[in-house]
Amino acid sequence: MEYLEGMLQKEKDNFGRVCNRLLGTCFLCKGNQNTRPDYYFVLKYRKEFKEYLGVLGYRLEINEEYGVVQLTSPRGINRMNLKLYDSIVLLILRILYDEKKRQLSAVEEVIVTLGDIQDRFLSLNIRDKIIDKTTMRNALSLFRRYQIVELLDRDLGDEESRVLIYDSILMAVRVEDIKTAFEKLETYRKGKNISNEETDEDEAD
Repeated sequence: MEYLEGMLQKEKDNFGRVCNRLLGTCFLCKGNQNTRPDYYFVLKYRKEFKEYLGVLGYRLEINEEYGVVQLTSPRGINRMNLKLYDSIVLLILRILYDEKKRQLSAVEEVIVTLGDIQDRFLSLNIRDKIIDKTTMRNALSLFRRYQIVELLDRDLGDEESRVLIYDSILMAVRVEDIKTAFEKLETYRKGKNISNEETDEDEAD
């Protein structure tokens, strides 16, 4: 491939590995120690990554202010329907991120607890009981896979268990998405007859 000419073999191997990681997780975060080297590798070879992934039908978005690389699909390739409660938890994480970020310095990590998430869920008045443990675990595990959160404690039945929210949440749920999400939540609130098996109409890359 012409755009890999000039790379050492080790860099070519790394290029392939990072492409596969992006295809599997959609995000690379500078704030994640495990993916930080890959984030900087993409920045170094951004032209090559954009060309290669473009051929596959993807668009590479780099936001150096947030320290996030995101892979999106203009053609809708590999898009995923989120379950309703996954969508709600994602919105809550975005809201909590904004609130916590205003209280912190620019370099501090945003960490919330399961109690924070459950309290915000109850405040939405969608239902009169908290999200069950299995649903919460499934949602957070999904977002961990996509480099949106990291679970700092293993016991997801403890309201003090901590969740680190990466800056990638800003690209996963953008400002314009929040208004739309709140409008949908209002619909759910009025109906109040929702099942976790329902799926949200929005799709995530």
